[in-house]
Amino acid sequence: MLPELQQHLLSLLQAAVHHILPEASPVIKLERPKQADHGDIASNVAMQIAKPARRNPRELAQEIVAHVLANPAAAGVVESADVAGPGFINLRLTQATHQQVLQAIAQQGSQYGNAARRNEKVIVEFVSANPTGPLHVGHARQAALGDCVCRLLDAGGYDVLREFYYNDAGNQIHNLAVSTQARARGISPDDAAYPSDGYRGEYIADIAHDYVNKATVEADGRSITATGDLDALEDIRQFAVACLRREQDLDLQAFGLKFDNYYLESSLYSDGKVEETVSKLIASGYTYEHEDALWLKTTELGTGDDKDRVMRKADGGYTYFVPDVAYHVTKWNRGYTHAINIQGTDHHGTIARVRAGLQALDLGIPKTYPSYILHKMVKVMRNGQEVKISKRAGSYVTMRDLIDWVGQDAVRYFLIQRKADTEFVFDIDLALAKGEENPVYYVQYAHARICKLLRDSADLTDSLASADSSRLVAPTEITLLKRLAELPGLIQTAGQELSPHQVAFWLQECAADFHSWYNAERIMIDDIELKRARLRLADATRQVIANGLDLLGVSAPQQM
Repeated sequence: MLPELQQHLLSLLQAAVHHILPEASPVIKLERPKQADHGDIASNVAMQIAKPARRNPRELAQEIVAHVLANPAAAGVVESADVAGPGFINLRLTQATHQQVLQAIAQQGSQYGNAARRNEKVIVEFVSANPTGPLHVGHARQAALGDCVCRLLDAGGYDVLREFYYNDAGNQIHNLAVSTQARARGISPDDAAYPSDGYRGEYIADIAHDYVNKATVEADGRSITATGDLDALEDIRQFAVACLRREQDLDLQAFGLKFDNYYLESSLYSDGKVEETVSKLIASGYTYEHEDALWLKTTELGTGDDKDRVMRKADGGYTYFVPDVAYHVTKWNRGYTHAINIQGTDHHGTIARVRAGLQALDLGIPKTYPSYILHKMVKVMRNGQEVKISKRAGSYVTMRDLIDWVGQDAVRYFLIQRKADTEFVFDIDLALAKGEENPVYYVQYAHARICKLLRDSADLTDSLASADSSRLVAPTEITLLKRLAELPGLIQTAGQELSPHQVAFWLQECAADFHSWYNAERIMIDDIELKRARLRLADATRQVIANGLDLLGVSAPQQM
């Protein structure tokens, strides 16, 4: 519902509770009843305060309802109220109250649903792929989730930074270099001499070809020219990483995603941040030496780890969570008191370790910092068969494959429409279907249908702001008005719960309500004032659907 309406209803209930039980101070929550015939707004406040007050919750609810209805401030807003079940308070709002949403949408336009700025910073880290190959469908799911979360938080009033953390250090980068070196020397992946942990996609052959031919690649605002020296493994490494960073940049461009900042894991070592973090952890007293290794007492730091963890191995190398701790210290020091990481479920084990390291440093960082969204992988189906192979990557379907097959809009919408922690099957055939069974087509078609309706009534569109919304009284019109009023609350809830799939579901419900209204009520009628009112409702629905699609990074076409 509209924020100002929500606050008004809360004040009515708070005034009633204070009048009946002055000592009570409940946190009153409003929700939409699960059954439409139970009213527009429900509250369980009577059940909250009944037990400590030693009152019967139904009787208490009846008193609250009577006080609300007697309050002059409820006139014109609350039409009726009753008590259901063990003490739920159900409020029914006036038609005029529902119709007010049209004015808010007309005034706010593309900003409708957005909250006031909070002056709070949040950093969202996602995709963060090793520069060892093209982005795969799992990265695509991260990209969809991360970008939508950022859009929701921005709409919710936060100052949001999108960050890509490049894992450009460690064994995987070494494997990339020796794989490229082998292909440059003419050794194929099927040859026994090929590195056992090497990368086998055809993109490695392309990089090797360019390296031998001393090609130049543009990446990160600088040019790197291959030396062609097959014995210079560091040269090969730098060139291969630059090639794949450029490749991944092209993948992200095809997805319509731009990051605000790229942070290099290697910089944590070159800038001394890893060593500095390790020194401070040792000074904290939460480390110990055992079997020539340095351990962190993660079990003593209250983050839920089941055993202590090795920080520095016997060979002197650091385990992978140590630079992660150093990296998150930089997030905190940059002023990001809210941090969200979006990663695959295979990263579950690192959560407690990273948080434990941050707690040991005693920097005032909350125990739940950073927050995580862990997603499961995606299975791609086409013609009833699972697709596993990509021509470019060799053993997996890439982000670019999906975009080439079904387009950016379908990829974004499909990958966002399920909770992150659920398995997802990406059905290529469904994504290409032009019917209501395809959710993105169904929602976009509603928008395009309204645009055509408005084009066909161009002589009236300039005067819609003054249309008499009180004429909108049909049941399907009230239902649609209620739905449009939900967007501000949806943005807040989906952002707070880090659940962008809620937006996709809501858009489908909004489109369904529009189609039901469109099919039930004639718009092209002789009654000009009613026609204008209905066109005003259609135009408001168009704006709200466009705003919702924008939260997903999906276009709102004017014709299809």
